Amino acid sequence: MDGDIARAMAALTTGIYVLTVDDGERRHGMSSSWVTQVSGEPPLVMAAIDRGHFSNPMVTRAKAFALNVVGTAGKQLEDYFYSSRAKRADNLDAFECEPSPKLKMPWLKIAMVSIEARVVDHKIAGDHTLFIAEPVSVRIGSGERPLTSLDLDYVYVGGKRVIERDRTAGW
Repeated sequence: MDGDIARAMAALTTGIYVLTVDDGERRHGMSSSWVTQVSGEPPLVMAAIDRGHFSNPMVTRAKAFALNVVGTAGKQLEDYFYSSRAKRADNLDAFECEPSPKLKMPWLKIAMVSIEARVVDHKIAGDHTLFIAEPVSVRIGSGERPLTSLDLDYVYVGGKRVIERDRTAGW
C-alpha cells in the first residue's frame, strides 16, 4: 500500500472494539477497528479479521464471536489488546470476563457494551476474512462515549502497517 493510500485509509474513522472468541479450547481477544453494521433487517454486523491472526480460525470453528465496545474509560482494553502482551493464544486473563448468555462468548466486564453474535456468512477479502454475524444478545454497561480511531495516536491500516497520527495536521 503506497503512502498516500495508507494515509487516506487512516483518515477513515472507526470505532474501537475488542473481538473475543471461545472455541471450546481457547479464549482469545483482539483489538478490532474494522467492524460495522451491514444490515438493519435483520440486524447484521461485519468484523474483518486478518487471516493470519489467532482469532480467525477460532471464529471459523466457533461460528460466533463477541464484540466488546471500548468506551473512553476503558482505553486500557485497546492498549492491552493491541500490544505484544496480547499476542498469545489464551490472552483474556488480564481482564475480568463473563460468558455471554446464549453463545458463551467472553464478554469483557469493563466494556461499555458487549454483543454476542452468531456468524451467518463469511467472505475472503484480500488478507482478511469478513465475518457477517447476527447479534443474539447484548449487555449494556456504562453510558460513556465510545472510543474511536480519532482518540488513538496511531491507526492500523492493514498487515503490519500502522500510521502514527499527526495531531498537528488535524488527524
